[in-house]
Amino acid sequence: MKVLVTGAGGFLGQAVCRLLRARSYQVIGFQRGHYPELADMGVTEVRGDLADAEAVSAASAGCQAIFHIGAKAGAWGSYEDYHRANVLGTEAVLAACRSHGIQRLVYTSTPSVTHRATRPVEGGNEIDTPYGTGFKAHYPTTKVIAEQAVLAGNGPTLATVALRPRLIWGPGDNQLLPRLVERARAGRLRFPGGGGNRIDTTYIDNAAQAHLDAFDHLWPGSACAGKAYFISNGEPRPLRDVVNGLLAAADAPTVDAGLPFWLAYAAGAALEAVWHLLRLSGEPPMTRFLAEQMATPHWYDISAAARDFGYRPQVSFDEGLRRLRSALRTDPSG
Repeated sequence: MKVLVTGAGGFLGQAVCRLLRARSYQVIGFQRGHYPELADMGVTEVRGDLADAEAVSAASAGCQAIFHIGAKAGAWGSYEDYHRANVLGTEAVLAACRSHGIQRLVYTSTPSVTHRATRPVEGGNEIDTPYGTGFKAHYPTTKVIAEQAVLAGNGPTLATVALRPRLIWGPGDNQLLPRLVERARAGRLRFPGGGGNRIDTTYIDNAAQAHLDAFDHLWPGSACAGKAYFISNGEPRPLRDVVNGLLAAADAPTVDAGLPFWLAYAAGAALEAVWHLLRLSGEPPMTRFLAEQMATPHWYDISAAARDFGYRPQVSFDEGLRRLRSALRTDPSG
């Protein structure tokens, strides 16, 4: 079987490619840069821009399925950049599916599409947790548009499913953990609201397996076709425990300091204004969206994914920390 994976060079993309290659599938990786790790797996790399519909279509030719993982993430940047990658990129993938008669599309979404300021989500499911409104970041705004397009594209000739993995972590992460470690070692890490709010996370192997589980059960008319699913480890823990567990695995100093939510939110608003005014590069150390995310409980019911395509996390949070610690001892770069 020939499969296209967008965003193949990223953390989750590489993990999904690894599982697909273990099945001896022919995998085409579509991403901006060159990644030696993909070549080592036997993935055929195609470099291109997701918003380039012709490039996406050419890379999709002859494929039987697409895993659309590529996206622009983060909490900072222009709306145009987020719209180009997340909305136009998804439209290009859907167009390629229609053009080439591709029958299965597994789309990587995010629980952030349901974010609603400081309103907690505790045990939220896909039916009772609506899309959010009034987002203070372009990432969730554009991911809502993209997810809705994917689900609307489901039909008798194309089966689509959207997965919403929450806070992916583990060996190979070059985004979340390095930032936490850097801030902890610099003494610049605090918990808005104190860090006692429970959150979900997803170990990388579980996140990748969820994509393959959904893929295996995805056909026109199947139980998961045209639906979105929350994905996590199913082990909600206080934010403080999650962060300090990751820091300890990296031999970084743990953090106990908190600050009032209102202060973090005000600081985020002020920093956003400064970054806009001075056109500074990089992301502000705090934004309003980040303050809301860090201070609010966010954990989800994953029973629908278990029911419809058999997803059950195989690696627990504690086992994941053990694996992360071991990997960092072997290769400190991740």
